[in-house]
Amino acid sequence: MARSASRSSASARTARGSELERFPFNKVLIANRGEIAVRIVRACRDLGLGSVAVFSDADRDAPHVRMADEAVHLGPAPSSESYLNVGKILDAARTTGAGAIHPGYGFLAENAEFADACTAAGIVFVGPPGQVMRDLGEKTAAKRIAVAAGVPIVPGYNAGLESAAQARQIAAEIGYPVLLKAAAGGGGKGIRFVRGAEELEAALRLAKSEAASAFGDDTVYLEKAVAPARHIEVQIFGDTHGNAIHLGERECSIQRRHQKLLEESPSVALDAELRGRLTGAAVALARAAGYVNAGTVEFLLGPDRSFYFLEVNTRLQVEHPVTELRTGMDLVREQLRVAAGLPLSVTQEEIVFRGHAVEARIQAEDALNRFMPATGSIAGLHEPLGPGVRVDSFIYDGMRVPLYYDSLLAKLICWGSDRTEALARLRRALEEFTIAGVRTTVPFHEWLVRQPRFLAGDFSTDFIAEEWHPEVEAEAEAGAEDGATADGGDALAPEELAALVAALVTQEADAREAQRRRGAANGGGTAADGSRWRAAGRRAAMGGW
Repeated sequence: MARSASRSSASARTARGSELERFPFNKVLIANRGEIAVRIVRACRDLGLGSVAVFSDADRDAPHVRMADEAVHLGPAPSSESYLNVGKILDAARTTGAGAIHPGYGFLAENAEFADACTAAGIVFVGPPGQVMRDLGEKTAAKRIAVAAGVPIVPGYNAGLESAAQARQIAAEIGYPVLLKAAAGGGGKGIRFVRGAEELEAALRLAKSEAASAFGDDTVYLEKAVAPARHIEVQIFGDTHGNAIHLGERECSIQRRHQKLLEESPSVALDAELRGRLTGAAVALARAAGYVNAGTVEFLLGPDRSFYFLEVNTRLQVEHPVTELRTGMDLVREQLRVAAGLPLSVTQEEIVFRGHAVEARIQAEDALNRFMPATGSIAGLHEPLGPGVRVDSFIYDGMRVPLYYDSLLAKLICWGSDRTEALARLRRALEEFTIAGVRTTVPFHEWLVRQPRFLAGDFSTDFIAEEWHPEVEAEAEAGAEDGATADGGDALAPEELAALVAALVTQEADAREAQRRRGAANGGGTAADGSRWRAAGRRAAMGGW
């Protein structure tokens, strides 16, 4: 039976506005941890809603547990016994009288069965309906919805491949390089980059095997590889009254292992015309899918200014603060309003975009050693402040950083009147950010915000593989200077050691894959001014296509 501990509310729920009185719930359980749980607690407090935290053994002293009005213990540290245990989470909601559950991101956030279970239990799920998740979660089905909505997709065969012979025929028709992708995939699993026909059959076997292992479904489809490519996403919002809007785009091309490290808005690769087509396609897809609540439509952008639908993330994104700083909107508050059945608080015409925003993800990873997961106890902490600087975090002095969960420690978000000012503030904030005792991605970001290609806006999803090559000596020197080693007195638990080994194996595979892709990516030339995307835009404007 879950153990519940009551927390006294610092803000008495005495004054409730007319809007709140229309909510069908007055208490929200947050089925997550870390900085996103803290973020949701704050949004609930701003609205006058009660909040319920859940926690594992590893998170007993976490800030979200202390900040929430109530907290319920779920069980041991492993996610399967805590944050992924649907029965325990629903029991916690019933025990505390929570009328809604916000899943945050990760864990159960895109689990259609969990959304359905909440609805069946009479609990409001803060997110899209389960059926919409199913429609958009299966990649080939999502592509069919995109085609029906007139949204361009990458050329290929968007159904399960039946044989190697069929794969060879399709690849020959669309041309190499191609990608093999798991239909039920996500997180970069079940993907193989194929440069030529001689690699195809072996790559297909590997992709199907990995897909079956990771997702219980070995269905694989094939599409043209867009290389080099930028990863650009559009924030969408829908409500139960038939309204659908976009809140602009975010540039997400700086990533490793298919995971983002830095996001910014607006994208320097888009002009007004291309931005209008991209955001228009995202809204068209949202309407075609009957989308409700917050979501993100992801696209690939080629150097020829062609863009292609990639997937829909049916949840709040890690990088949502970038959009909040540009629009002045509270996206979590808007999620709760929409979940309560209220219409969107703004129309498309009322949204005003201001300046430039950029987010650096501060991860517990050794950036000087191929982003290996890091652990240890935080021996000293100083978070930056100042104009245009926001930090979303959950870390504290003395905190033990576990390997059980995602490595995100904090998000450093900076705003400026333009990209130059935003990056200047990010540089200054990174210099102020101190996390002693645990290796982080701060050194990588300090390098990135001074890197000429990045500053020129000339980068793709292969940027890190192409440009980030720290020397072994730099790692040793950094370790000696910042003392960022795990506590000598704290041995890794067996589960943490297993996670570390698994991460090392994954990174070795990623390194080989990046090397294979580099040849194809280098096939596109770089414009004389350092940005092939900007050059393409100028040629388009001059009619040179």
